[in-house]
Amino acid sequence: MRGRWLPQRWSAWIDRLTQSWWAHIVFWIGIIFKAIDGLLETAGGFLLLTISSEALRRFAYVLLEPELAEDPNDWLANHLLTWIFHLSTDTKTFAVAYLLVHGIIKLVIVGAIWFSQLWAYWLAGIVFSLFVLYQIAYFFLTYSPMMVFLTIVDLIIIVLLPPEHRRLKLEILHRNKRQR
Repeated sequence: MRGRWLPQRWSAWIDRLTQSWWAHIVFWIGIIFKAIDGLLETAGGFLLLTISSEALRRFAYVLLEPELAEDPNDWLANHLLTWIFHLSTDTKTFAVAYLLVHGIIKLVIVGAIWFSQLWAYWLAGIVFSLFVLYQIAYFFLTYSPMMVFLTIVDLIIIVLLPPEHRRLKLEILHRNKRQR
């Protein structure tokens, strides 16, 4: 069932992955991770939206105070406190918008894939590719290992989207033949 627009080598590779049990499991682990990530981002966006900057500062201080008492030079704790205490209204608004939009987009895509919507696989490929480009650019600004991890997860999902799309398409065709 080779696509006419794909080189034969790629199509054979997609056929093998379509039939691979481990690729299917890895794909769904990635999708579940994306769902959890989307829920956390959306919840974080709503939390930032509803909490005042002063309450956020107090919470951060209470949370980080034991760590700073143990090690006053703790790099991460000091940077988090500095960032939170210098959080402007514009930065907070951007963070809220970013978290909500990013989280809701992920949840819509994951939900559509969960409910076997073929169009969601194409949308996921486009959106997750854009996320990868953003994450790579952001990595070169921050050198954050988390960006590397998120980019790897997104790339794995992107690679597994075509075989999973094909698997679902074959399942739908098989189901339709049985119903006739």
